[in-house]
Amino acid sequence: MFRHLSDTRTDEGRVRVLIDGASVLLRAETHAWQHDSAHATLEDAALTLALLPEIPQALYEQSLADIERYAHTD
Repeated sequence: MFRHLSDTRTDEGRVRVLIDGASVLLRAETHAWQHDSAHATLEDAALTLALLPEIPQALYEQSLADIERYAHTD
């Protein structure tokens, strides 16, 4: 069972971070591209997001802000 950590949407695309047991799932998409990956930590997922050249800067920045907001409220 997945638990949503964050779900960021802009006109350029969407980034979701989900928890599945001990794994952090990263799902990113733009209008013509998709990425799915599993990570051991939230930090690893955030680093992968930073390294995806297909993610527009504004979507990355908003996603990171959403992830950081979650990390500070957990």
